[in-house]
Amino acid sequence: MLYDVNRLPLDRLILPCMRATDALARLDERISRSPFGQGFLERQDFIDAASSLWIDGELVHIEDLVLHDAHMDIRAPTHEMAIASRILRARRQIAGNEPKWALSPAGLSRLRGEEAANIATAQSDPLPSKAEARSDDDEDMALSDELSAIDRLLARSSATLEAITKDERPSSYSHTETIIRDPDWNEDERLEEWRTVVKNTAGLPAALRAAIALDAWSKLEVLQRSPWLGRQLASALLRQEGMTLSHLTAFNTGLKAVPRERRNASSRTERLVAFLDSIQEAASFGLKEHDRLLNAKNRMERRLVGRRSNSRLPDLIELVLARPVVSTSMIVKTLGTTPQGAVGLANQLELREMTGRGRFRAWGVI
Repeated sequence: MLYDVNRLPLDRLILPCMRATDALARLDERISRSPFGQGFLERQDFIDAASSLWIDGELVHIEDLVLHDAHMDIRAPTHEMAIASRILRARRQIAGNEPKWALSPAGLSRLRGEEAANIATAQSDPLPSKAEARSDDDEDMALSDELSAIDRLLARSSATLEAITKDERPSSYSHTETIIRDPDWNEDERLEEWRTVVKNTAGLPAALRAAIALDAWSKLEVLQRSPWLGRQLASALLRQEGMTLSHLTAFNTGLKAVPRERRNASSRTERLVAFLDSIQEAASFGLKEHDRLLNAKNRMERRLVGRRSNSRLPDLIELVLARPVVSTSMIVKTLGTTPQGAVGLANQLELREMTGRGRFRAWGVI
């Protein structure tokens, strides 16, 4: 076995594990009783997707991701935006299915993007999941597929031009694929090795199992082009173990708070402690964010005193709590107002204008 889970230094891991478990339990309880729990979870999905790109050395603005998800882009989507959209869709799929689905063969196949497995899964599942029922997710998947097709076309074109300049015959499609993917990289074998590691951690605390699963995914380098999936599967493992029944942990927000040197330390024990600390940081961030939004909700609801019963302000409050930013177009589409009416409603709630522009404006909760 390439990754051994025996002889773990539990004396050094148990205290950080307890802290992470306590923080997760408090956040999960808070969300289960929250008056805007669903909106909070939607915000967490956007924040975690953007944080995941940051962990991998890329940058995606949350405002752009929100607008892209609503199909209201103000600029052409980038390759990084397509990846962030895949992460967002994966989180919705994991949260929308049963807790054990993500780590099952069918769930792993779908999350990896295997088309044949997707068809087989759709035929075997009589009831669609909540995430699969969302038409915007289907459209987003189509957009990601189109962008992936563009990437493959560019790779083939580059290989053909290089062959022409060298007076060689153009490379075949299969040869071009080797430029994109290493043919000796057996993802199925590595994935099975990772699943074996996860199974061998049975009996350990859920937080420690998630940390080991994430470390093993990184060291085994399971997938060539989707390193972000391991972090989402670690969150899914916490949900499967019953630690986070009300939410899917935003693992990446906690990893941002842990120095890179600790996350990539040569000692496995140091890495596991760093991952456990990141779980605690993610839960602490969630608690602080929930308290901030709760204060904002109470402040905005004071504006409803004396309003007509058919006022659109309650709907706008619900919208701004569910999205990190809302644009004029999003307000118009959701509430059915005019653009001028949308600006007027945003001004009544004293939302923060995020862009500083006169057109294509967007607001967020202060």
